[in-house]
Amino acid sequence: MMKWNKKIIAALVLLLLAVYPAIGLCNQTTVTWHGHAAVEIVSPSGTVLMIDPWLRNPTNPSVLAGNDPLADVTRLDYILVTHGHFDHIGDAVELAQKTGAILITNYDLGQNMAAMLGYPPAQASLMTLMGTGGELHLQGTDITLAMTHAVHTSSITNPYAQMNEPVLTEGGSAAGFVVMIEDGPTIYHAGDTGYFSDMKLINNIYNPDLSMLPIGGQFTMGPISAAEAAEKVKAQYTVPIHYGSFPMLEQTADAFVEAVNNDKTLALPIAPGETLTFSGKILQE
Repeated sequence: MMKWNKKIIAALVLLLLAVYPAIGLCNQTTVTWHGHAAVEIVSPSGTVLMIDPWLRNPTNPSVLAGNDPLADVTRLDYILVTHGHFDHIGDAVELAQKTGAILITNYDLGQNMAAMLGYPPAQASLMTLMGTGGELHLQGTDITLAMTHAVHTSSITNPYAQMNEPVLTEGGSAAGFVVMIEDGPTIYHAGDTGYFSDMKLINNIYNPDLSMLPIGGQFTMGPISAAEAAEKVKAQYTVPIHYGSFPMLEQTADAFVEAVNNDKTLALPIAPGETLTFSGKILQE
């Protein structure tokens, strides 16, 4: 009888190892920067988000290797777009057609992406279109989103414009996103924005663990004002993004890192293609 019990126990252990090979790691969240403003987040439940999915940007390692980064995408549940400019809509339409990903953006932009750019309308419904200040729980997932203010413009290129007609059309208001993950980190992606003092409210309300701020200048904050923004947001870690991808944004993150000289946040520059892994809210080495 004792031998039979041992066999049962051994079988149960093998079954658990097979079903949960990463037991102890099941609360992991990964955050991958694909270059420019493209950020991929995988929650502990396995839900996959992509923010501003310009995967074919020139700093993506897959592009530099001569490959098509869209070929590597096998699952994508939600696409979040902060505003309508081409380098943020990026490859959203093609990715949506490939994966069935649902669009999350402001109402005006979502409607025009479906009507003018070919985003599948069934994947861009009122159920997931938002407005600044709104919050949205993604049903059946461990993720709640908040749409935040951003100081920037938003428009999309009209593919049907004729000669002497306006080239740009309505893209709603530019925004950022706060991604709140149950049993995981809270992540603030600022989108394209200039510095504004009410960034302190993002800390007061959401208390993010990780912020991702543009530092490129000319179209967004530069490194010095981005450092001031990092101080207001007070995330434990701040990753600089939206730099190095165009000739006018070719600077490095050095000035930003040097300017973030306080104990309110740690400047954490990462390379395109690099992934941060959180266990709960703790960043793993």
